[in-house]
Amino acid sequence: MLQLIADGLVVGSTVSLGAIGLTLTYSLLRFANFGHGELLTTGAYAALAVVTAITAWGVDAPPIGPFSFGWPLLVALPVAAGATALVALAIDALLFARLRARGSAIVLIIASFGAALALRNLLLFVFGPLPEYYSREIQIAVALVPRGVMGGMRVTPDQMVVLGLALAAMVALHVFLTRTVLGKAMRATAMNPDLARITGIDTAAVIRATWILGAALAALAGVFAGLTGQVRTTLGFELLLPMFAAAILGGVGSIHGAALGGLVVGLAESLLTPVLGAEYRAASAFLAIIAILLVRPAGLFGRVAR
Repeated sequence: MLQLIADGLVVGSTVSLGAIGLTLTYSLLRFANFGHGELLTTGAYAALAVVTAITAWGVDAPPIGPFSFGWPLLVALPVAAGATALVALAIDALLFARLRARGSAIVLIIASFGAALALRNLLLFVFGPLPEYYSREIQIAVALVPRGVMGGMRVTPDQMVVLGLALAAMVALHVFLTRTVLGKAMRATAMNPDLARITGIDTAAVIRATWILGAALAALAGVFAGLTGQVRTTLGFELLLPMFAAAILGGVGSIHGAALGGLVVGLAESLLTPVLGAEYRAASAFLAIIAILLVRPAGLFGRVAR
């Protein structure tokens, strides 16, 4: 039982980061971006490109302590976040910004499908179909709880650092949105874009900041998913439905709800898989979500319209 909870929290923390970025985009732009999953993949491959380039130069970069990765991956994290943000801004400038001025939400949603397909195939063309790894080092799981206590709990150092960094990123995002001028402007624009514009808030700058922040979180989620698994071109697509499920479960538009919803999705998948089977892993999470939504139709942090 404890092992399943640990595995679920690791997966859920990655889903939470992606779901938060998805929720940010929806809150500001009022459309569900189905291309968000490909931003995760872009971040994962951008980090892989940096790590590969540093290694190709013959730089000595042994693993840091018990982890499977060395300092190149730490350097690659901010580079991947920046590169993914640039991709998101480019897609917005070339596609979404033009459609916002003359199209409806459904047009934006359909366009996001097209953007996702284009970006996924571009990554497939550049990096190929074979899965890659940030490191080939073998990890030895550490026993945090003895096996005699509810089956015990063993986690790898990489999983621990992923969980810790993901939680740190969520706390930093909360502080940013509640304590900074830009964060308050983003919240005001999400609540009422027209009123925010009238009061002098530069909504165009807020939208750009939203794309940057959402893409950066997606890049982190992609790197974390690749670190604890494989880097492959279908990485973001495979996490897209769990991210949407987390955003809906937490309450559409709620940042805190998306964070908690991601953890619930990860735990549901992990805990129900032994009961339903691995082939129904994704379905098991949705069964748990349906059960919760039957009790709270607006989600964990959503508000019921009156």
